[in-house]
Amino acid sequence: TRGYRKHPQLERFRRHPAPLAALASYLEAVCAEAEARAYLFDECRIEPARTRVTIPVTSGQIEYEWAHLMAKLRLRSPVLYEKWRPTEAPEAHPLFRVCAGEVEAWERR
Repeated sequence: TRGYRKHPQLERFRRHPAPLAALASYLEAVCAEAEARAYLFDECRIEPARTRVTIPVTSGQIEYEWAHLMAKLRLRSPVLYEKWRPTEAPEAHPLFRVCAGEVEAWERR
């Protein structure tokens, strides 16, 4: 959407050699998850990815985002928080290839 064009996490897509394919791959997996959860997701707005791509993401970034999500769940949905609390390392989105590293510079900490 227009409001998210400058979102700092979009930088990972901009840096990719095939940014549109990377974004399409990401959205295809989001669409599949939405379908599995019986959510409405307008998949006709996604141009199919012609090739499968991956984007490197650091383990530090995954840990940071997981901690951020868990902090939100703790306040907003204690039941979900308790369900996910034992999970130490979440499974990354299929687009992302996890590699060793720190939290991304764009994060406000």
